[in-house]
Amino acid sequence: MNSNNYQHITHESIKPFINNNSSILILGSFPSVKSREEEFYYAHKSNRFYKVLSYIFFEPLPTSIESKKELLVKHHIALYDVIYSCDISNSDDSSIRNVTPINIKELLDKFPNINRIIVNGNKAKELFNKYLLKDIDTKNIRVRYAPSTSSANAKMSVDKLVEIYAKLIAE
Repeated sequence: MNSNNYQHITHESIKPFINNNSSILILGSFPSVKSREEEFYYAHKSNRFYKVLSYIFFEPLPTSIESKKELLVKHHIALYDVIYSCDISNSDDSSIRNVTPINIKELLDKFPNINRIIVNGNKAKELFNKYLLKDIDTKNIRVRYAPSTSSANAKMSVDKLVEIYAKLIAE
């Protein structure tokens, strides 16, 4: 990896998508270039995140940011990422270094209805376990790990993602 491709990026442009009715928090690793451009989560058209949710909830596939937000609010889902800032090359999770994690304790204190955290993808899982797990009361908040919905995880079919996420959301 050419170090000239690295940028130090903070999560400032994309705030946590969460409200007082949120009960499920889905955490990714860090927003892709496309998500940073659009200032909302899972914005790349090849990411299967919203397709998976639309199948689970028997809802039309949301295509605008507003319709994505409506789907999430309707089903009490909050979105954020494990990383607050890092050095990254483009959208490559494997290039992430110099991580500053989010303050998960502060977030959960502010939104006490969160009773489940679903960690989306292997890099998010690795970083979550390293930086955040110690600050979570796992007696009251169930933590589950799910495969990435990114197209980079091509070996995982949409049907299999739907099956896994449906179980985790229904728990």
